[in-house]
Amino acid sequence: MARSVSPLAWLLCGMSMPALAHSPTSGTLEERISILLGMLVLGAVWLFYLLGAHRRPAAGWRAAAFHLGTALALFAVVGPLDDWAETSTSAHMTQHMLFMGVIAPLWVISRPLARLVAGGGRWLVSCWRPLLRMTRHPVLMAYLHGLTIWFWHIPRFYQLALEDPWWHVLEHAMFLITAGLFWWAVLYNRTRHTHWALFALLLTLMHTGFLGALLTFAQAPLYGEARDLEDQQLAGLIMWVPGAVPYLLAAAWVVYRWFRQMHRPETSGG
Repeated sequence: MARSVSPLAWLLCGMSMPALAHSPTSGTLEERISILLGMLVLGAVWLFYLLGAHRRPAAGWRAAAFHLGTALALFAVVGPLDDWAETSTSAHMTQHMLFMGVIAPLWVISRPLARLVAGGGRWLVSCWRPLLRMTRHPVLMAYLHGLTIWFWHIPRFYQLALEDPWWHVLEHAMFLITAGLFWWAVLYNRTRHTHWALFALLLTLMHTGFLGALLTFAQAPLYGEARDLEDQQLAGLIMWVPGAVPYLLAAAWVVYRWFRQMHRPETSGG
């Protein structure tokens, strides 16, 4: 019982503290509904996981990864960062990088599906089975995720997501879903697909770095004259430099796992 009290307390804190910064009781009706919907979805997923973990306990580090990822997702959706993102390009980029480079891989390495099913989310199986079949193709997932990134950084759609809360919700959902598929494909690839996983990571690292460079060296604001050019350049640096770290770490892990698997028969034979 003690093991489930701490995550539950974390859930309650995560649901209440960020709400003080971006409350579902303030703003327009559409903004309040979209914020409340995001909180309810994340809260329901967290509750399913807690119930499932009670029935099918996960390794401590995997459970910690899931709880940290979900807490960060709540912070990114209803915390002060979401408010700052409405006027700051660098804050908006930080929010994007959290979704794609921190939250999504944390959820993936936690391998939460068994816990979610055990917690009452059996109906989700029909949704994620076809998606998991897609992750057998790391490069395809890199293309899908890359198209999503570039689509939402086209000035017209970038501003649309800022002006319309429902487009903003769709933007966040697409970042999380495509990033989750991408990370699952590269982190849990089969040994014979290791070279494709590395290529997918390199491709993503290159095009996100190129997008970051475009924002950094642009001579004028790309997302409206009201946006500060220096803030946009900072956003580009955030994507270009710290945004590259998760992909480099993942590449190192993929190479390490491949090396270990390749030398396992020699070790056992000796």
